[in-house]
Amino acid sequence: MGEFSAAWLRLREPVDRRSRNANVAAALRGTLGVRSAIRVVDIGCGTGANLRATAPLLGPEQTWTLVDNDGALLTCASETLAAWADTATPVPDGLSLNKNDMKIVVRFHHADAARDIDHALGGGVDLVTASAFFDLVSPSFIERFVAAVVRRNATLYAVLTYNGALHWLPRRAEDTRISDAFNTHQHGDKGFGPAAGPRAPEILADACEAAGYSIEVGDSPWDVGRDDDALLRELTDGVAAAVSETGMIDPAALSAWHAHPRFSVFVGHSDILALPSR
Repeated sequence: MGEFSAAWLRLREPVDRRSRNANVAAALRGTLGVRSAIRVVDIGCGTGANLRATAPLLGPEQTWTLVDNDGALLTCASETLAAWADTATPVPDGLSLNKNDMKIVVRFHHADAARDIDHALGGGVDLVTASAFFDLVSPSFIERFVAAVVRRNATLYAVLTYNGALHWLPRRAEDTRISDAFNTHQHGDKGFGPAAGPRAPEILADACEAAGYSIEVGDSPWDVGRDDDALLRELTDGVAAAVSETGMIDPAALSAWHAHPRFSVFVGHSDILALPSR
């Protein structure tokens, strides 16, 4: 389960899209979708899936800056977005896309947010968004990130942040211990310092509220079943590999757990919309 590989991101995109919280998405549409033009920055953009899912909630004229520290993923995002659009025309540093009734100008920004948040976010922006990102970063980074968003008086829309819930069917006696070990592993350093992991939704919401933002939070769980066999296998393999690195589970017990057939898994996530008071 390589969080940052294009293959993994493509595999998870359909379940990501169907799992987004409808109430939080509707709140975004109701506040920013009424604008005729909007400037958006997507941090940790991967293959551009967040743009594809979020753009229909916004107005007809959109300017997106897609930010990632992986040049290969930025190239993949450009190619995937060009194929997704009705038409795609190259522009300096990006693409001009037409999709349905939307005109979307996309620019690609190779930047390391861990080193320089302000450089990654750039100047004028109305909406900062990120998908499956904040559980990978440290609590102190979340606080600095929120402060940078507040300095721009921008809205923040963070989707699919892992919240620690992990439930398998059929159940096994070791499931709770496996989940606890996996959540311990999620606190490891992913390049931003020791990660917030399952505590990220709470930390992010608290930081936004402390900054005077109003927030709306909703669950966005994955319900991965028989129609998602490839993703289910990848999740099972990834959880087992992560747990093995912790040394918290006897290898023989972990191997038996890993070999046990599964037909579904529930993975908890949270979506957060944070609005400035303005």
